[in-house]
Amino acid sequence: MNVKLREAMKAYKQRNGVRLTYDSLSAMTGISVDTLQSLAARPGYNTTLSTVEKLCRALECSPGDLLELSTDKRGGDDGD
Repeated sequence: MNVKLREAMKAYKQRNGVRLTYDSLSAMTGISVDTLQSLAARPGYNTTLSTVEKLCRALECSPGDLLELSTDKRGGDDGD
């Protein structure tokens, strides 16, 4: 699973006219700048549902807008 953080931040700017930085998003969500940078830059970065929820609330989007299912099966255990 990939987090489309940069795309969600761009969409937020288009909707609201406000450009968010990792610093400002960190202040809004309580998520560290380092974590935000990792989410944006590292495909398959493992995050929690609470982090996804905080980002969705701050960016006024749904999880489907933020998350993308990777075709790479190495990302985790699917229980099979």
